Amino acid sequence: MWKALRKRETGVRILLGLFIGTLAVGMLLYLVPQGTSTGLAPDAVAEVGGAQITVAEVQQQLQRIERGGSIPAMLRPLYAQQVLDGLVFQQILEYEAKRLGIRVTEEELAERIRLIIPAALVGGAFVGQERYAAEVQQRTGMGVAEFEELARRSLLEEKFRRLVLAGIDVTPEDVAQEFRRRNEKVKLEYVLIKPEALEARVTIGDADLVAYFGRNKARYVVPERRVVRYALLDLNQLRSRVQVSENELRAFYNENIGRFRIQNRVHIQHILFKTIGKTDAEVEETRKKADDVLKKAKKGGKFEDLAEQYSEDTTKDKGGDIGWIVQGQTVPEFERVAFSLPKGAVSDLVKTQYGFHIIKVLDKETARTQSLEEVHAQILPVLTAQKADQLANDLSDKVAGAVRKSTRGSLDDIAKQFGMTIGETPPVSATDPVPDLGNAPELRDAIFRLRVGELSLPVRTERGTAVLSVKQILPSHPGTLEEVRDRVTADYRREKSGELARTRAEELGKRTQAGENLSAAAKALGFEVKTSDSVPRTGNIPEVGPARQLAGAFNVKVGQAGGPVQLATNWLVYRVSAREEAKPEDLENQRKEITQQVLQEKRQVAYETFQAALKERMAREGKLKYNRDNLKRLTSPA
Repeated sequence: MWKALRKRETGVRILLGLFIGTLAVGMLLYLVPQGTSTGLAPDAVAEVGGAQITVAEVQQQLQRIERGGSIPAMLRPLYAQQVLDGLVFQQILEYEAKRLGIRVTEEELAERIRLIIPAALVGGAFVGQERYAAEVQQRTGMGVAEFEELARRSLLEEKFRRLVLAGIDVTPEDVAQEFRRRNEKVKLEYVLIKPEALEARVTIGDADLVAYFGRNKARYVVPERRVVRYALLDLNQLRSRVQVSENELRAFYNENIGRFRIQNRVHIQHILFKTIGKTDAEVEETRKKADDVLKKAKKGGKFEDLAEQYSEDTTKDKGGDIGWIVQGQTVPEFERVAFSLPKGAVSDLVKTQYGFHIIKVLDKETARTQSLEEVHAQILPVLTAQKADQLANDLSDKVAGAVRKSTRGSLDDIAKQFGMTIGETPPVSATDPVPDLGNAPELRDAIFRLRVGELSLPVRTERGTAVLSVKQILPSHPGTLEEVRDRVTADYRREKSGELARTRAEELGKRTQAGENLSAAAKALGFEVKTSDSVPRTGNIPEVGPARQLAGAFNVKVGQAGGPVQLATNWLVYRVSAREEAKPEDLENQRKEITQQVLQEKRQVAYETFQAALKERMAREGKLKYNRDNLKRLTSPA
């Protein structure tokens, strides 16, 4: 291969995305393997045309992914399946390439390596195997053999991709259809019926609850619960025992004096009138409105009230209070005025990229270093917490030593020896927070690992460090109605409110389809009618969600009603109040982007279809087999 590499000079940039194609094919979960295969090696998880893929190979790929960031435990099975699918498809392509006589030449591989590792050649000459290996390791984290094999596989996959996608093109009809899909808009009057809003209308009788529980008993298993005694090193108590001297306070102050330097800063309120996205005429109207409010502020109007009434900023609910700002924190026009005004003054209108502002200065401070006396109250709790944590760590180490001497020792003796507080929990399950101790996973894990009477090593909790001892284990069992009444009641109410939402939506839909006014029909049933903005299929309607869920609305005439449409657990009934057709004059501005997107989508669908068909054929011919047991171990939650 290096003979081919030496023939040419390098001169092209690094291709950062070389391996994306190879890895991306593994992100498709299709054709879940069925049945158990025989004849595979004990550590094999799949076999493709006689080549076996082992559990170790899948785990190696997972470890490589984890170098870029940990994989959440709950997602690890999904990642394992995706990695396996990728490795399987690589082998399928290898098999198919041999069958069709498709291969990657040494010259092609050398050219690709030169693009990725340009430092492999200097002045057209190979730098030597040792330096080349170092460059490969630095840039890819791989050894030479693994890197070159992955590069070869990537090139092979690209050849198949070119073959599959060669005849795919975008027609003018495709572009016109996507243009209409993007640009047609509808405005809706709608009623969104939410089951949770109807829960209060559900009446529950004892007979209903008994019957519902009888039909669904299997759902109401009471999990294993445990009663736990604990000895707690309470952090709050430790803090009360800690004393911080003036010398320690001063030493901390001197070591961290940079924290206590105050920049020039100003405490302000403002009222914002937004102009983003408005026409010149609308901006002028906004300026006039802002000028009217400014006059009220200058004449002594209460600034907080004016902000709450007129401001379009998120601070309006706080009377326009932004808080303290320092220089460089806001846009120049705003900052210049804010820092130039005296305390208590109100500015004229200030124009920024966001709109028109009215600014009031509440307070100002000049840059300086706060004295120890000023920050004494800030430092004291910090040092107290540090010393309490250190004391807790020291005591925890001693407690751990005492527990290790005998895990069957007396919890009361441990508590007495180290001044710990004794407590006892009510019965808790593996998913319940532990009263008085918190909801840390480590805490629940420790509780459900212990045997009755056994002491745990110290466990960090939200209140401090605790030693745990299981007093009683209450086994899992089918729940009685009295034990699970709250759950049964909530489930019954949820189910009935869902049924009520559906029937109300159907009733509203029938009335509007029969010609009744949507507002009148909704009011009669106790629902509110809302109006959307004009939205395209690619838009979003507040509360409702993506407009693509309402594809039928784009085929309904203005004035006609539609629905009911189920949206997850909610129901929607609507009336099309206005329609905007796509403007032909906008097509040319969007043609290039639409063409590229449609082409990309068609190619993606075509290649995914090719992948699925190839994999299905290999399985049908018996050339793709899985070790069901190993597959289950890889893709099942731990």
